[in-house]
Amino acid sequence: MTDHTTAPASGAHPARTGPSGGGDGHAAGAGGEHGGGGHGGGTTAIIAALGANLGIAVAKFVAFLITGASSMLAEAIHSVADSGNQVLLLVGGKRSRRAATPEHPFGFGRDRYIYSFIVAIVLFSVGGLFAIYEGVQKVREEAEVESQTVAIVVLLVAIALESFSLRTALKETNAVRKPGESYWAFIRHARAPELPVVLLEDSAALTGLAFALVGVSLSALTGESLYDGLGTIAIGLLLVAVAAVLAIETKSLLVGESATPDAQRQIVAALVDGGSVQSVIHMRTQHLGPEELLVAAKIAVRHDDTAEAVAHAIDAAEARVRAAVPIARVIYLEPDIRWSQTPAGR
Repeated sequence: MTDHTTAPASGAHPARTGPSGGGDGHAAGAGGEHGGGGHGGGTTAIIAALGANLGIAVAKFVAFLITGASSMLAEAIHSVADSGNQVLLLVGGKRSRRAATPEHPFGFGRDRYIYSFIVAIVLFSVGGLFAIYEGVQKVREEAEVESQTVAIVVLLVAIALESFSLRTALKETNAVRKPGESYWAFIRHARAPELPVVLLEDSAALTGLAFALVGVSLSALTGESLYDGLGTIAIGLLLVAVAAVLAIETKSLLVGESATPDAQRQIVAALVDGGSVQSVIHMRTQHLGPEELLVAAKIAVRHDDTAEAVAHAIDAAEARVRAAVPIARVIYLEPDIRWSQTPAGR
């Protein structure tokens, strides 16, 4: 994106100089590049998952037509839903890069969150509820599963392909995951939704394939289709649970999450590092998108500084923040002299 270091951010008020006892703040433009605290878009993982799911979906549908196994149909629909979800993630990523407009002055970064929330809805309805319904029907009807060997071979191939997709997602995740951070913590704390979505989907897909394999194998050994139906229900319940986790986490991002604690500490340290800013009275941050951060802070300056000195201090503080946390792309700083003479703050 264009570097707005010297120009006001789109939609921001022009810069005000001089001390203020609570009036207008000083608006800073968006910093240059994406980066810093984001967890990455995971495009490679999305494309790998999309390719794997399309191939798997075709194989599963063929296996269902041959065997009549409900778990194969549930898994086929699951793969179709996953493929659609990956397309949604790619579309959301593209739409989020649109330029800001007067109606949307902070841009469209949250489109990535919206499309991830749609993914959760699709996974819940198309994947989870359909699988539960199909499994219940299978248990009631007790239809015979034919050509179980075909189903087992297809499931084993699908497990191999899904393992490749999950391996790609794990590789991208490990490149941005903090040392010692668990995968669950990464999913909970990530501000970019794509990698957590792919991780959860691929993990659910492998677990679902295991359920289907157990169900079909038991049906083949016992001649009872009950196990195939139970495996299908287990797949549905798994997808509903994963969809619920995705919905909860994405909802939090949609409502608006602050910067990570590490990023907040870096911002505060950068603000006071130059010496001209005495302290940070209070600060608020919010992600406008995975890689765009809004920072608003009231800072204490020396009471004997001139208006020109305060303006220079604010400009320098903004530059330090952008250097420390590059995703801080919109910065509002309000100078205040009322508390600058009290080192302990209020």
